[in-house]
Amino acid sequence: MKKTTAFKVLLVLAISITITSCKRSSSSNSSRATGWDINSKDGGFQYNTKFQEQETAPGLVFVEGGTFTMGQVQDDVMHDWNNTPNQQHVMSFYMDETEVTNKMYTEYLDWIKRIYPPTDENFKAIYDGALPDTLVWRNRLGYNEVMTENYLRHPAYGEYPVVGVSWIQAVEFANWRSDRVNEMYLENAGYIARDAKITSVEAGQTFNTDTYINAPKEVYGGNDSLTNPQNTRRRPQTTASGDTINVYAGRETGIISPKYRLPTEAEWEYAALGLTEVRSYNIYRGRKKYPWDGQYTRSGRRKIKGDQLANFKQGKGDYGGIAGWSDDNADITNKVKSYQPNDFGLYDMAGNVAEWVADVYRPIVDDEFNDFNYYRGNVYTKNAINEDGTVKLVTTDDIVYDTLPNGKVVARNLPGEILQVAVDENETYLRSNFDKSDNRNFRDGDKRSSRYYRDSFNEDEFGEDGDKNSMTSKMYNSPKHHVESDSSGQLIREYDKSDKRTSLINDEVRVYKGGSWKDREYWLDPAQRRYFPQDMATDYIGFRCAMSRVGSKSKGRNKSKN
Repeated sequence: MKKTTAFKVLLVLAISITITSCKRSSSSNSSRATGWDINSKDGGFQYNTKFQEQETAPGLVFVEGGTFTMGQVQDDVMHDWNNTPNQQHVMSFYMDETEVTNKMYTEYLDWIKRIYPPTDENFKAIYDGALPDTLVWRNRLGYNEVMTENYLRHPAYGEYPVVGVSWIQAVEFANWRSDRVNEMYLENAGYIARDAKITSVEAGQTFNTDTYINAPKEVYGGNDSLTNPQNTRRRPQTTASGDTINVYAGRETGIISPKYRLPTEAEWEYAALGLTEVRSYNIYRGRKKYPWDGQYTRSGRRKIKGDQLANFKQGKGDYGGIAGWSDDNADITNKVKSYQPNDFGLYDMAGNVAEWVADVYRPIVDDEFNDFNYYRGNVYTKNAINEDGTVKLVTTDDIVYDTLPNGKVVARNLPGEILQVAVDENETYLRSNFDKSDNRNFRDGDKRSSRYYRDSFNEDEFGEDGDKNSMTSKMYNSPKHHVESDSSGQLIREYDKSDKRTSLINDEVRVYKGGSWKDREYWLDPAQRRYFPQDMATDYIGFRCAMSRVGSKSKGRNKSKN
């Protein structure tokens, strides 16, 4: 009897010791580096040890990255040699389910109008610079005034893709959207006073993500009452020594989302193809010409057989087809989600409107130098720092405006944002991965990128039209129009009248992808690429946003092998 009792006691002790040992070894609140407690009430290192995975932000769908053949793999009737096939690998990311719509963009305009009233002369250029160009609908020999007057704002077009937006305006929209979403996340988590985003903001007192991370007391124009735990739903956490911790949310909390941005060309093409549809084990069974499987633009499914799978120009004078079942149900753009999504769940990756992507255009894709997350357009910057070591914020008195070559004025830095400056030798010295701030011209095929280039050949020495200089810049010798304001504020526009220009390509032209309502079937192929000045807009180019994925490549474990 005694032996049995003793055995039971020893068994219980052994199980208890094992459980305790397992708990300690698997505990996420104990540092594997030091053994110290993480998130201790007494203070010390604070970290989100319960983070699972990135939350899908509003409007986005997940696109699992992988390897694919970027570039033309089908017909190349244009013979422009600017999309030669090359193998690329794209990291997982998120992309807007649909193109940005008129309703989404007018919400942006409404916010700007409330915070920076155009009736105030100091802010008029901010609102005017964000407005889409509604005159893109006009045609010398066509009557389109109904679109000019109604397309952007009438609720009948609310769910139609926004057009008349330049690449610059699309980037500014993405920046604004990043701040509004992170502002909502922080409010929901209790770090910001409820409804502060509506009731407590004005010019110079707005929320900016980078400012919150680098100088949290300076958001909302330094109105720290909106982030003070006494005025939020988050209880102040006080250590044994009386210090208050976890007042602000850093990146280590996992609450702050990566930024919305334009997708890179490689990301857009990969997402548009939706190659998982033709995957068989670890290979692709064939190639895809369109975002859907097959060689035709009409559906072969029995229920909707013969229906067009996208909105595009079917022939000369034919923007929709004969009225009835064979019609693609649109003549200009169409309501988003009017056609079936591709295998990633993305709508209108062919037709409707073509879309801006982030890349600077060059006729070549340098896959020999980089075949991972390819992107041309990196301009590295850093936060401007005051003499006292604090970050330099833009105020209402020093908003940064940019006068574009077409004479339009846009705001590039708004009050409350951190002023950005180019990286310098402090960041580039003895680095092997980058050596300067502006990398748009890196290995782009001209003489400057080759071993034959000599620094003595420059515009200052020979003049921008000189014969000797042309050997280094002929490939991108594009027109240089000049715009400036006179003493009365009137714009003086000077057109480049040189007869020695050889190209329309420069550092301010961007790639746009996909066919539109105005394009023939050929351009529906996701591999096709074209370019347009970043400061100009059309009636057939829109955009959608993307967001980088942080953490694991896939959601959950690997899926079924077939």
